[in-house]
Amino acid sequence: MLEIIFPKIHKEGKKILTITLSINFLVFFLSETLGLLLIIINVWVYYFFRDPDRVSIGDDNYLVSPADGKISMITECNGPKEIGMEEKTFTRVSVFMNVFDCHVNRVPTKCDIEEIFYKPGKFINASLDKASEHNERNILKVKGKNGDEFAIVQIAGLVARRIVCETDVGKELNQGDRFGIIRFGSRVDLYFDSSYQLFAKTGQTVVAGESLLAKKK
Repeated sequence: MLEIIFPKIHKEGKKILTITLSINFLVFFLSETLGLLLIIINVWVYYFFRDPDRVSIGDDNYLVSPADGKISMITECNGPKEIGMEEKTFTRVSVFMNVFDCHVNRVPTKCDIEEIFYKPGKFINASLDKASEHNERNILKVKGKNGDEFAIVQIAGLVARRIVCETDVGKELNQGDRFGIIRFGSRVDLYFDSSYQLFAKTGQTVVAGESLLAKKK
C-alpha cells in the first residue's frame, strides 16, 4: 500500500523536486496561502516522476508498450530515415503521454541497442502526426533476440523540453527494462514489421512494460 501512495521517483524528478520544495519553503515565509498552493504543485511533480516497478510477460514473441498513456494513432509508414530504415515499411504505434501519465519509457522486447540518434526540432502538440517529423526526438534502433529490428522514438511535445535517454549503443536490455524518460507531455513511437500481428487499437490506454501491442506471427 505504501508503494502505491508513495511510489519511488525517477532521479530526474529528485532534481526538480529538490528545487521546487526549496522554493516552496521560502514562499511560505512570504505567503501562507501561496505556500499551500505550491504544495499541490510539489505533489504533482512527485507523482509525475513516479517510477513504479512493472512486470513484463517475459516472452519475446510479444512486444510490450514502450510508454504509459493512450494510443493516439496506428499507421503503416516507412521507418525513420535517420537510422537508415526508410526503405522498409513498418507498423507505427504512437503512445501519447499526458501530464498525468508516468513518463518512464521501456523497451518492448529483449534487445541490443544498435544505434541512437538525437534530432533537435520543434515542440508542437505530440498527438499530431507531423510531430514524428518536426519535433525534437531521440531515435533508438534496436535488434531483438530473434534478429528483428525495431525503432523506438521518444518525441518531445508541446510542454516537454527535455528528452532523457539512459542507455548506450551496444547495451543489452531485457523486455520491459527502462531506457529513458521525457519531461512532461510527450509521445513514444514504436516501429515493427509485418512479421508481427497487431493487438493494439487506437484510443486504447496502455501501461509501459506490461500492455501487449503485438505478437510474432
